[in-house]
Amino acid sequence: MRLDKWLWAARFFKTRTLAAKACELNRIQANGQSLRSSREVRVGDRLSIKNEGGVFQVDVLALSEIRGPAAVAQTLYRETDESRAARALLAEQRRAGLCFEPAPAARPSKRDRRLIHRFRGD
Repeated sequence: MRLDKWLWAARFFKTRTLAAKACELNRIQANGQSLRSSREVRVGDRLSIKNEGGVFQVDVLALSEIRGPAAVAQTLYRETDESRAARALLAEQRRAGLCFEPAPAARPSKRDRRLIHRFRGD
C-alpha cells in the first residue's frame, strides 16, 4: 500500500495531496530516511510523522485502503510512549509560554513572514 494512502486513511492528513506534500518536504521518515509518497508501507514499519499536531513516532499495525471513522483509523497504528510523552511536554510548554508572551502589535511584514517560514521549516 502507498504511504500517502495510508497516512490519509490513518487520518494524519485531511487529503492524500497533503500527505504527498509532506513526503516531498521530508516530514515523513522511517529509520532516519526520508520517504517518497509512492513507497510501500508494511505492517511493522516505524514511521516518524511531522504535522501540525506535532511529531508522531508510530508503529504500523494494519493497512487500510479506505478512510474510515477516527476510531477505526486509530487501530491502524500505535504511537510510542516516548512520542506521546514528548508531545504532552511540548503542549505543556506551549500553554505556559502563551501566558507570558505579549500579543504582537501588528501583523507581520512580508520580511517577517519569510523569517517565520524559514524558522519553522515550511
